[in-house]
Amino acid sequence: VLLVGTGLLLTVATGGVQFRYLGFALREVLGKITQKSTAPGEVSPFQAVATALASTVGVGNIAGVATAISIGGPGALFWLWVSGVLGMCTKFAEIVIALHYREPDASGQMRGGAMFILRKGLGLPWLGTIFAGLVALAAFGIGNMVQANSVAASLQASFGLSPSITGVVLAVLTAAVILGGIKRIGQFTEYLVPFMAVFYLAGGLFILVRFASEIPQAILLVVSSAFSGAAATGGFAGSTIMLAMRYGIARGLFSNEAGLGSAPLVHAAARTDHPVRQGLYGIFEVFVDTILVCTTTGLVIMVTGVWSGGATGAELAGRAFSVGLPGTWGNIVVTTSLVLFAFSTVIGWSYYGETGIVYLLGARAILPYKIAWLVFIYLGAVGSLHLVWDVADTLNGLMAIPNLIAVLGSIGLLRRLMREFFPTAR
Repeated sequence: VLLVGTGLLLTVATGGVQFRYLGFALREVLGKITQKSTAPGEVSPFQAVATALASTVGVGNIAGVATAISIGGPGALFWLWVSGVLGMCTKFAEIVIALHYREPDASGQMRGGAMFILRKGLGLPWLGTIFAGLVALAAFGIGNMVQANSVAASLQASFGLSPSITGVVLAVLTAAVILGGIKRIGQFTEYLVPFMAVFYLAGGLFILVRFASEIPQAILLVVSSAFSGAAATGGFAGSTIMLAMRYGIARGLFSNEAGLGSAPLVHAAARTDHPVRQGLYGIFEVFVDTILVCTTTGLVIMVTGVWSGGATGAELAGRAFSVGLPGTWGNIVVTTSLVLFAFSTVIGWSYYGETGIVYLLGARAILPYKIAWLVFIYLGAVGSLHLVWDVADTLNGLMAIPNLIAVLGSIGLLRRLMREFFPTAR
């Protein structure tokens, strides 16, 4: 209710910025990928959005979407689209406000996020401290152990690889990237993210072209089920409108992370001349994550007809791609994408957690935090994660509350910054 309500309110307050300026945002991002900037910051605007996408494009884009459809029915995909459209505006707003209040840390590195907004803008330093603590802790769950466990389980199921070996290799690869700081993370993700996204989307597009005749019927079923529920078929447990809304919106919001306050933590490090310019990258970020990647997963599951077979999660997505692609290509695409998506999330969230701990304890805590991060990757790979999932979901949800207070309390500032930027941008 908080996340969707905030998205609706911000859409009205900004005059539908995600609709009016989507084309502008796409041109801003894709037209300036290689452009250098001398503005304050550590990474280029595209490296910032690539790192944010590395964190959001994760297991949820494959397994999460499949779970939403298997439990909530086809209508869940419609509500996932709704969450994506509203999330574009929320992500834009939280990035713009975070960049306005960003400041250099003791080492001169630019830092920003809801904790700075709450302290400097709203006079609520205690709530900013709570948010920083939640970020530092939540990162170990949703951004670390859950992802490592997904990689280990996927590789063990597909290739019989021992989880302990996966844990060691994943920790070593992660160390090679994150110990170089945000600059190396940005340099790594600007190549990894486009590759993994194109790889997955190409596999999905092949299937959608092959099953093109099924797409109109699938979309019709998605829209009609969103408002009428779906009848139980086969092993499908049945669905209601409420289940479709609940799982579609929840999985969409937790996939694109709009409103959680995570992405602004890395966008604050971007070299940009104006907060609104970087906010446009947030619109692009949610567009790629939810409208492109999540929709591809959902439509592939729908057009191949496997959605009502009783499977769920990554198994359901894998079954859909296996039906749609020849030979073993379906398994290869899903397994490779799961591994890359999860690995990229481990990289991106390490910086989120680091920013939280630096706010609380200062730069001296960075190295101990990173070492702990690497240890927990291994523990996640070899452990059982039912409890971790629950704790991670709870901490992630709690992050949204202080972040939304920060955003909602800064709507006046957001509107002023928009009026300041857009006349010169036309």
